[in-house]
Amino acid sequence: MPKLYEYFGLIILFYSNEHEPIHVHGKYQGTESKAELIIENGQVVDIRYSNVRGRRLLGPRQMADFRAVVEEFAEEIVEKWIDYFVLHKPVPSEMITRRIG
Repeated sequence: MPKLYEYFGLIILFYSNEHEPIHVHGKYQGTESKAELIIENGQVVDIRYSNVRGRRLLGPRQMADFRAVVEEFAEEIVEKWIDYFVLHKPVPSEMITRRIG
């Protein structure tokens, strides 16, 4: 389960057995939400946020943080997905210590 980012206690990650479409999970103290990146012509054109079945949704503050990180790093998330799931390369985890937005 590669952790991509940690942002003020929020963890953004892929599960190791993921499937397309490209998406990431945001987890915070027992809550979890998902962000699906919609790609057209090689560009992220939309991000769709949803719940994860059987999990409590991120709270309002953590959801705002999740959106901020995913939107700021959307292109990089796609690159990390390709590196991990297509090229089978390890992806580094980043600790984000500055507020986004």
